[in-house]
Amino acid sequence: MPSPLTVGVIANPASGRDIRRLTSHASVFPTSEKANMVVRLLAGLGALGVDRVLTLRDRTGVAALLLRALDTHAALAEPQRWPAVEFIDQPIMDSVADTHAGVAAMVRAEVGLIAVLGGDGTHRAVAAHCGDVPLLTLSTGTNNAFPDLREATVAGLAGALVASGAVPAEVALRRNKRLLVRCVAGPNRGREELALVDVCVSRQRFVGARAISEPADIETLFLTFAAPDGIGLSSIGGAWAPVERTASHGLHLCFARNGETGVPLVAPIAPGRVEQVTMRTCERFEVGVSMPLDTDHGTLAFDGEREIELERDDRYEISLDWGGPLTVDVERTLRYAVSHQLMREAAYAASAVMRTASSRGG
Repeated sequence: MPSPLTVGVIANPASGRDIRRLTSHASVFPTSEKANMVVRLLAGLGALGVDRVLTLRDRTGVAALLLRALDTHAALAEPQRWPAVEFIDQPIMDSVADTHAGVAAMVRAEVGLIAVLGGDGTHRAVAAHCGDVPLLTLSTGTNNAFPDLREATVAGLAGALVASGAVPAEVALRRNKRLLVRCVAGPNRGREELALVDVCVSRQRFVGARAISEPADIETLFLTFAAPDGIGLSSIGGAWAPVERTASHGLHLCFARNGETGVPLVAPIAPGRVEQVTMRTCERFEVGVSMPLDTDHGTLAFDGEREIELERDDRYEISLDWGGPLTVDVERTLRYAVSHQLMREAAYAASAVMRTASSRGG
């Protein structure tokens, strides 16, 4: 008997609720909407053949609301086909450790892909453990540059087509760049961190509330890509020298301190906050090149959040490569499905299943 077609779902209960709601005009992403997005995702996945979904429990209410929706759906006279939902058995830590452990369990279960509902930080946490399992990215966080802002139902349809192999990987998936930071000397030698969008050397000496919210804090910035219509730190690069995700290079930018001269730029570094920065230099950062970081003081931030307080004897280097996660190109996947009449075939298959079930019932 063939194994059930299985997809993992990571819905970060903390995304869209961080301190940047206090320092900018970003909207809050409520728990109820995250649960609703998972439900809509189930509808898309189930319609095109996904049998099972693995997901995580939480203490904030996403899982509880999902269970309520599943009970309501099961009570319908003629419910649409949804996958069976299973919760991974693991302790709830109320931290990023939940995501790390959950993704590792999904990889061991050989899921066809992992749908991620979160911001840049959530996707970074998933990317650290997903290997070559593709990601279906859905934005629910703050200052998002990496995940897509897209209707979950539509994303679910594309995800099912990818997980089932109906759309070839070379059509549906794209490989992403990443920034890799290594400590090569000092007390933390051997430590490695990755970023999917940006690495910032911040002048703030302490991690504190993590978010980079003041332009004066930015010393150096490395970017994997920079969209002209982006928001967050990557929007600074997009305001000067846009770089596509598919480009063979990134950007390396340095910024002036008080009194230093440079090029003034205006960029939306947070929702509702358009700030001016003074850029001293902007250079291409090539794939495969390693560069030492000026880390005598301050903190290192990854995808907009400070994580490392620099110690005097630590020495770090940064590189850009194509070792980032595979992600689903939803539009390209669905265009292929339409051009190859996969939606019509799915409708015929569903009708055949319904006729078989009806005849057995009679």
